Order: sequence, then C-alpha cells, then structure tokens
Amino acid sequence: MSSPSRNQPWDVHRLPSAEGRTFLITGGNAGIGYFAAEQLAATGAVVVLGSRNRAKADAAMGSIRSRVPGARVRHLRLDLADLPSLRTAVDALDLDHLDAVVHNAGVALDDPPRQETGDGHELMFATNHLGHFALTQWLAPLLSAAPAGRVVTVGSFAARSERLDLDDPQSARDYRPKRAYGRSKLAQMCFGFALDRRLRAVGSTVLSVVAHPGGALDALTPSRAPVTVTLPGERLRSLPAALLVQGKDAGAWPVVRAVLDPGVRGGQLWGPRVFGLRGRPRREPVPSHMADPDAAARLWAVSGELAGTDPDLGFR
Repeated sequence: MSSPSRNQPWDVHRLPSAEGRTFLITGGNAGIGYFAAEQLAATGAVVVLGSRNRAKADAAMGSIRSRVPGARVRHLRLDLADLPSLRTAVDALDLDHLDAVVHNAGVALDDPPRQETGDGHELMFATNHLGHFALTQWLAPLLSAAPAGRVVTVGSFAARSERLDLDDPQSARDYRPKRAYGRSKLAQMCFGFALDRRLRAVGSTVLSVVAHPGGALDALTPSRAPVTVTLPGERLRSLPAALLVQGKDAGAWPVVRAVLDPGVRGGQLWGPRVFGLRGRPRREPVPSHMADPDAAARLWAVSGELAGTDPDLGFR
C-alpha cells in the first residue's frame, strides 16, 4: 500500500490503504465490478458485492479471497430491476455508514424483442439507471453518515454518441437495443453529474463522481476462474486490439481511483488515459450533453416519477 499523499502520482498497483472503510459495488460478481471489488479488497476495506445471484457472488468472493489474503468481502442480495425490493436490501446491509457505493451493475441486450421488468419498465433503462437512481435514496443516510461518502457512477463510452429522448425515455415507440443501452448509460452519467450539483447545493459532504472503463474486452481480461475464463488462444488473437483497448481488470482502474483518491472532486469524470479507451486513469472533460442542467432536470423529474422516489433522494 502507498500513502494517500496528493503529491505522489497515482499508482494503480500501489493503492492507498482503506482500512476501516466499507464499499458497496453493484454487480460486483462479474466484469468491471468484479475487478473493482478485487482491487478494493486489497486495500483492507470491507467490500460488499451487490448481486441478485448468490452462487455467482459466492464464486466471486472465493476468487477474491484466493488472491487477496485476509480479504473482507460479503454479499448483499440486490436486484436493481425490482424497485420495491431495494429498501429492504439496504436494510439488510446492517451498517451505520457507507463510505462509497459504486453504481456498476448493468444489462446490455443485443437483440429484440424489447423486455420489461415486473414493474413494466424497459429492462436496460430500469436496471442501469432507474434502479441506481432509487438505490441512492435508500443509501443516502448511510452515505451522509460517512466522513466523506462517495457515489461513483460507472458510465460507458457508448454514451458519448447518444442523446436522451425524454419524451420516450424507455424506448416504447422506437426500440433499438444498442441505442437503448447507450441511452441508459447516458442517463446514468447525467444523473451522476446532476447528483453532484444537488449535493453541493445542500452543503452535503457526499461526492458524486462518474467513471468509465473505456474499451474493456473479455478476451484481454486475465482469467479468474470460475468468474471469468480467458483461453490462451482467445487472448493471443486479441493482442492486436490491445493497441486500442484493454481488459476489464484495467477497465476497473478509473472506478477504483474515483472511490479512493483523496484528490478526486465531485462532478468529475474519470476514464482511461489513451483516447479514453485504454491506459491508466485520468480526469476527462465532461461532454456538454452530459452536463446540460436543463436536460438533467427533466431526466431527474422523469426518473423520480417512474421510480417513485423523494425529489431530493434523501439528501438535505
């Protein structure tokens, strides 16, 4: 572990100690979420894997413990597509404070038909955005009770080329899976920036930060059996792509920095250094369409109505 001095360059392989802190990662059993959990567990923090699948969470916790001696990891049953269940899930955390939540879990569908949750919401918009929006409300007291709580929202490079349609936020009239996914991630990122503005307005000590993994491929990701298995042939065939993109272990670096770095400020965007696609984490300019306060206000109102949340999400 390295000291958290702001004068030292950030080293992804020498993270500052987070002993005594607790982090919740939604979707922490796979992909970017798994590697963020593994890296954060190595700092001495308690890491809670939010996952609806107990068996997958157990596999992820076993993998982390095999690589991080003394890792303190636990599972929280969490289904972001089931909005009414979220308050009960947060109660099950049984914590007096939470130092950070990483809004990472997501669904990406490649093919029609359009799918809905039990509440009647389009599945990707509901899981990727509405579930995290509602979860934030129930976590607000725990985050506010921490000395310096953080909400880290994991966005996607796919959001850069999309624009929100707040007259049809759930793609009921014109459903195209890839576009619906990109818009759901854009909604997440807009929410992360809007949340920070609202937190600052009420004088909260909680920070809201947005991060994205760049281009993160399974084929360039180191194996963590049984969580993820990359065959040598797959990795060899993908080596030319490594000039532009990276594995999901490296894709987790901006997320981990957004959680840990004492120099990070609310409202910032963190991503990979090389063209926003690969490399060590750095701060990026926030694209104008993600920071538009008028669009964000409309998104906030629509999200609150669909999720049935308090207008201030419990931050006052």
